[in-house]
Amino acid sequence: MAVTGRFVALLAVAIVPTVLLGSGWGGLAWIGLVVLAAAVDLVLAADLRLVRVERRMPRLARRDTTAEGTLVLANDGRRVLRAVVRDMWEPSAGHGPRRIPMTVPGGERRTARMRFAPFRRGRRTTAGIALRAAGPLGLAARQRVVAAPDALVVTPPFRSRRHLPSRLARLRELDGETTLQLRGHGTEFDSLRDYVRGDDVRSIDWRATARRQDLVVRTWRPERDRRVVVVVDAGRAGAGRVDDEPRLDTAIETALLVGALAAAAGDRVDLVVLDDTVRGRVHGATRADVVQRFGETLATAEPGLRATDWAAVPAIVDAVTTQRALVVLATSLDSVGASGDLLAVLPVLGRRHAVVVTSVEDPAVVRMAATGGTTDGGGADAAGRRAERDRTERDRTGRAARDRDGDGVPTGRRTGSSRRLGSSRLDGRSVLDGRSVRDGWSRKDAEQVYRRAAAERTLLDADGVADVARRAGAEVVRGLPEDVPPRTADAYIRAKASGRL
Repeated sequence: MAVTGRFVALLAVAIVPTVLLGSGWGGLAWIGLVVLAAAVDLVLAADLRLVRVERRMPRLARRDTTAEGTLVLANDGRRVLRAVVRDMWEPSAGHGPRRIPMTVPGGERRTARMRFAPFRRGRRTTAGIALRAAGPLGLAARQRVVAAPDALVVTPPFRSRRHLPSRLARLRELDGETTLQLRGHGTEFDSLRDYVRGDDVRSIDWRATARRQDLVVRTWRPERDRRVVVVVDAGRAGAGRVDDEPRLDTAIETALLVGALAAAAGDRVDLVVLDDTVRGRVHGATRADVVQRFGETLATAEPGLRATDWAAVPAIVDAVTTQRALVVLATSLDSVGASGDLLAVLPVLGRRHAVVVTSVEDPAVVRMAATGGTTDGGGADAAGRRAERDRTERDRTGRAARDRDGDGVPTGRRTGSSRRLGSSRLDGRSVLDGRSVRDGWSRKDAEQVYRRAAAERTLLDADGVADVARRAGAEVVRGLPEDVPPRTADAYIRAKASGRL
């Protein structure tokens, strides 16, 4: 039972006869009359045991989008149902409106529109529907919670979808479906055509040339029906937060983009969500359902504090396919200690497959290494972006020299250290000597220097781990969270173009 605001207002009216008559008997009589009316109103209210509810709603909804559903209320009784309906969804489901007033005559049904705007991926649930049926006087109401459990799976937002058209255009160029011809891409035989000046002489088919008495060349196309296996790290490496989101979200965006691109290219795509055990798996996704199946599996993936069992990855990939495949390890490379198990597995994977390892950089650390502070706004973002571009360019230009040295991590660290500290124009003794701080430096300057040194140390550790991964035969894709998915897609296109699949 519940009372309404009208009932409370009528009770407050009891003050009037009490003041006018100078006696409390008039007020008590009025209160008794209001309570009696509320009891009659409650008896005349519709029986909620004869009310049925039904939901018609989608099973899946993408995060940061809007989905619609329908709530059906059926009144099997004879009295008119004047109800306020509240569907008890989790707040992160973004359900609205919160309360729906509905009037349903006896023996009829009515519908109401619902809206879902979820802002958190995962499985959002509801325990039931709360009904409050008021009587004809609007003084009292009956209440009941109808058990109607349901769930809405909120899939990832797939923000990296905007990079898909440009990558598909590049794949069509490789496949010869556009007027632009790029020679030398792919290793799968496509057709024969007449020789044109500028063609590679190594592609001349001499047997066909002898038959036709004219130069004929073979044309090639990227291989189709290859295998792509995406392993998403749901262990402790994915639990770190970058830009107010866990690193796992960047790995999810990478898996969705690579999966959609590979399926569109005619390859077979598989997904594995892994921490200390396999948490989710998608096998043999096709172009029509790859985004939906990947999204549904990744929607419930949550990062934990368990160490990822990288030693099981070779066996998992062998269970998926026995032929050469592109294995994308969506994780993060932080330090040798944290990534030791992954680095030990890379040589085993690299002997049979083409391996791509992704690593997410924290924009705050990049900004700190560039400016030494924690400034906010567009200036900080621009500084972080410039520092990230400079680091990427240094990685590209210095990779060959570091590979020739061949002495592992220390070479990459020495090269990066001298280059970084030289660019920052810092003298180690002046930084660490307390007297220099007393002589002219403020405490804020000292904190800025130490903060910048810590950020540089973090980036240098990641550089060293990336060098070890490259020497193990893997291609390392590093960048800010929004850059990792398109760069990984570019790595897949390069593998297709070079025939490494």
